[in-house]
Amino acid sequence: MQKIPATVITGFLGAGKTTMIRNMLMNANGKKIALIINEFGDLGVDGDVLKGCGAEACTEDDIIELNNGCICCTVADDFIPTMEKLLARDVRPDHIIIETSGLALPQPLVAAFNWPGIKTAVTVDGVITVVDSAAVAAGRFADDHDALDAQRVEDQGLDHESPIEELFEDQLTAADLIVLNKADLLDAAGLQSVRDIVSNAISRKPRMIEARNGDLPASVLLGLGVGTEDHIELRKSHHELEHEGAPHDHDHDEFESFIVELGALDDANAFVEALKPVIDRHDILRLKGFAEVKGKPMRLVIQAVGSRIDTYFDRPWTANEKRGTRLVVIGLHDEMDDVAILRDIRALG
Repeated sequence: MQKIPATVITGFLGAGKTTMIRNMLMNANGKKIALIINEFGDLGVDGDVLKGCGAEACTEDDIIELNNGCICCTVADDFIPTMEKLLARDVRPDHIIIETSGLALPQPLVAAFNWPGIKTAVTVDGVITVVDSAAVAAGRFADDHDALDAQRVEDQGLDHESPIEELFEDQLTAADLIVLNKADLLDAAGLQSVRDIVSNAISRKPRMIEARNGDLPASVLLGLGVGTEDHIELRKSHHELEHEGAPHDHDHDEFESFIVELGALDDANAFVEALKPVIDRHDILRLKGFAEVKGKPMRLVIQAVGSRIDTYFDRPWTANEKRGTRLVVIGLHDEMDDVAILRDIRALG
């Protein structure tokens, strides 16, 4: 029996993975696609957005959400049973797409495709790493290593693992294809700088392509035919290299998330403008969710990467749906003051 191809789509928080998948599903050229979505946090924003896109290639029954933590940490408990149930269906999908959490290491997930019962039925068509080009150009993933080393000399107890930079590099290391997304936000010189930064971040040199708003043909993203599970041992993450040969657990203690609940917004535009300085002040990495706007029958999607905020109405509220505003906030554990952030955002509503 021919193996089902699976595409792993990874990339840091807010890189544009969900938008790219949404575009892909709308142009799947007749393929029946099953989608596994993993999010960091308890609010399933990405899955809900994709369920509302109405793509014939992927119905709501074909969308599986895993919100119990990063998929790289829950392979045995969540991912393997999910794959087994998917493969046990009477009608199997033509292609499987897996959207990892923005904080996930792709390596453990890809390695899981070598498990008995999975390897004989599914192969990793390729790992696609989506990059927020504007965030790279702004220096979001580059730490000042000289400054960190100087602080470490002063205080040996300081922990300077540069979690954002390392995770960014790990997601690039796993890639078969790198998508430089949001290319429209930079000029030619800025894009070339991003290409150089990405290329210098890893020793491997996967192919890089540019995208605007995640808009790429499905034919470019699906059908890479790499069989990445056979090569993943050569693409080790920082975490794997640090603990090579020794038993270890991986977690994401450096990051945390929580949900902010508000009522209906009086003025969505005013709320978004007032939200920007709050995000900057607290260095929030990612904020996303849904909002009710007074007098509007449709649900407002709010997506923020740093203080860059996009909003759009995606669908009408359903009759039995609980309305209101729910936002998930993600940031670095040591730098997030949950109480202050909750206070400041609630003051805007």
